[in-house]
Amino acid sequence: MDVEAFVSVHQPQWDRLAYLTRRQRRLSGAEAEELVTLYQRVGTHLAALRAAGADPVSIGRLSGLIADARGAVTGAQAPVWRDISKYFLVSFPAALYASRRWWLTIGLLFYLVAAWAAWRIIAHPEVVGSFATAAAVQELVDKDFAAYYSENPAQDFAFRVWINNATISAAVLALGILLVPSVFILWDNALNLGVNAGLMIGHDRAEVFFGLITPHGLLELTAVFVASAAGLRLGWAWIVPGPRTRLQALAQTGRATVGMAIGLAAILLVTGVIEAFVTPSALPTAVRVGIGVLAEIGFVVYVWTLGRRAFRTGEYGDIDEADREAAAPVSA
Repeated sequence: MDVEAFVSVHQPQWDRLAYLTRRQRRLSGAEAEELVTLYQRVGTHLAALRAAGADPVSIGRLSGLIADARGAVTGAQAPVWRDISKYFLVSFPAALYASRRWWLTIGLLFYLVAAWAAWRIIAHPEVVGSFATAAAVQELVDKDFAAYYSENPAQDFAFRVWINNATISAAVLALGILLVPSVFILWDNALNLGVNAGLMIGHDRAEVFFGLITPHGLLELTAVFVASAAGLRLGWAWIVPGPRTRLQALAQTGRATVGMAIGLAAILLVTGVIEAFVTPSALPTAVRVGIGVLAEIGFVVYVWTLGRRAFRTGEYGDIDEADREAAAPVSA
């Protein structure tokens, strides 16, 4: 496509749309109809320019015009609280449900790797000498593992844990499109969990290990699995786009992936609070473990009630159709 000729032909329509969008007085019925028609038509122009690889300045200018026109067409924006409630009651749970097979599979594989690493340590204690001294292991099982959760003020620890977990989740989410780095991060964390489990269980500290890991760990790891699934789905959408073009598949999956970040941050904030205030508390082990199990059950219920209901109505975590750029039909 000759971009310059395309711009020259359609510039009058863009100017007319800009004029109607920025008019101060009320539009007549015919003008309002024209505004809507031009808004839809210019949306297809934008899609065509993107596909033709037009310069970023032209695309940016037309995108700004579309955004202004959208505001004029849709009128007043919904209250912020309504957007927030829709996100947590519809969009986010729908995205979780839509990707459920991915994060459930990742979780299963993660725990299998961790269990294998723990079994290796318990069944073959001689392998411990290849990465740690006997004194270091004894220090870990007798003191360091438990001290980690109580050596800092709870509020500071909660913030640090939240930042750390959010960083890991952001890494696997962002690197998922490359597939291998995200898998490596998961593998490394699974081995680390398994080695710690094997050392603690092998030294008769199983109750201490599970009593400290379970309260926050179940939901925390689930959030990491979800982030990993979102990132890997993004990479897979590029490799296997299905009936969509690769760019369409990447854009659709990418919007849902980015949209999940806020919800994951909220979940990790909850797990950080549990890890700082419940995990090291003087509550009986059964109570602390029970809190962790209830948090995980609450998440599953959230996904399989709100998420499944929203998914069945066509939601999958993408932004509203009105907020997506218009696309011109293309032949297969």
